[in-house]
Amino acid sequence: MRIALLVALAMLAGPSVAPADEPVPAIGAGSRVSLEYTLSDDAGTVLDTNRGRPPLTYVQGEHQIVPGLERALDGMHAGEEKKVVVAPADGYGAVDPAAVTEVPLELVPADARVAGTQLVARSPEGATRLVRVKEVKEQTVVIDLNHPLAGKTLHFDVKVVGVEPAAKP
Repeated sequence: MRIALLVALAMLAGPSVAPADEPVPAIGAGSRVSLEYTLSDDAGTVLDTNRGRPPLTYVQGEHQIVPGLERALDGMHAGEEKKVVVAPADGYGAVDPAAVTEVPLELVPADARVAGTQLVARSPEGATRLVRVKEVKEQTVVIDLNHPLAGKTLHFDVKVVGVEPAAKP
């Protein structure tokens, strides 16, 4: 009777129960990771979140997320949650005062000539990046090329949704 009950319970559990001898994958180099996250600043203001939306998926070790967060996630398993504080040096870096430039007024669309407006700039090679209008002068617009989160301490509340081990060569 007891064996039949154990077999019945195992059948009800279905395929989501991993065999005891099969290790649960941990985040490591080359793992494909799916995350839920909420990003806040020092004041607790939510800057970004994907809660209630599809998870963020990245490959560990390929520098697709900020370095401080990537290091903090190493070794975690699906279902685990963690609060991670990332200093500017391990996030988007310090604010670089040299990353401010002036461009002729006519190069900025009229409706974007307002301090704080975010624009997408394109380099001669075709790469794009977010920039912000810092100041509008009579003949020029001062553009800040720093990442909007440069110089900020980042507070992540993360949940690992899934971990797929690195493909074996």
